[in-house]
Amino acid sequence: MQDFWLCLSAFLAGAINSIAGGGTLLTFPVLDWTLGGGALASVHANATSTVALLPGSIGGMWGYRREFTGTRRWCLWLLPPSIVGGLLGSWLLVALPAENFKLLVPWLILTASTLFTIQPWIAKKTGIGQPHSDPTFGTMIVIAGFQLGVAIYGGYFGAGIGILMLSALAMMGLADIHRMNALKSLFGTFINALAATVFIVQGQVHWRYAFPMAIAAVIGGISGASVARRLDRRIVRWCVIVVGFSLGMYYVIKTYHLFPQ
Repeated sequence: MQDFWLCLSAFLAGAINSIAGGGTLLTFPVLDWTLGGGALASVHANATSTVALLPGSIGGMWGYRREFTGTRRWCLWLLPPSIVGGLLGSWLLVALPAENFKLLVPWLILTASTLFTIQPWIAKKTGIGQPHSDPTFGTMIVIAGFQLGVAIYGGYFGAGIGILMLSALAMMGLADIHRMNALKSLFGTFINALAATVFIVQGQVHWRYAFPMAIAAVIGGISGASVARRLDRRIVRWCVIVVGFSLGMYYVIKTYHLFPQ
């Protein structure tokens, strides 16, 4: 039954990632439960989830390969901080005491859920998909620094970084939403791939679960998305939001022992 729930969460995560994002909010809790829910188990669950969902990220990036034409400028500015941040965030996860991550898990999930909830508002405020005047050199430096912070968070936990990267691209003046999604998938794949590499080298991944989950996530991204696209996108988003906040509050109660045993 554990294998069933793990593969089901990965399948749904693959489908949801292809249309709305937020798949980590499904795979991480199931892995955390499977591995026992302790401090070290949470670190291993995060690492295993990252590795399991990586093939789907690579597939998404490949799907946007035609949209990379003419994106050299944005790659030069944002790919280096994505690489540095992804490495730094994943290193922090394995280098700091596991108990630190355990205490942060509820807030990481709630942060990701909040970002997912306010995604339309962020898109409107930053003008995603709308033309902008070219930013100044100083603004570009600030945006690159912002991307570094996003990448650090992405390497450490990861859920919710998509809308933040789209916002950075919008502020840089990129208006073509297809190119924006292509670059978002590129940066996200680099962040996740580097994090996965660190987790693998440090022996943080449970391959017993990572392999079948990776296969399920790819199948979910291909077949599940075709079904999910027939649903109202808002329904899919709100399902993820409800799950995210529910899990966040569950982890707050569990981690900080708010109710007596």
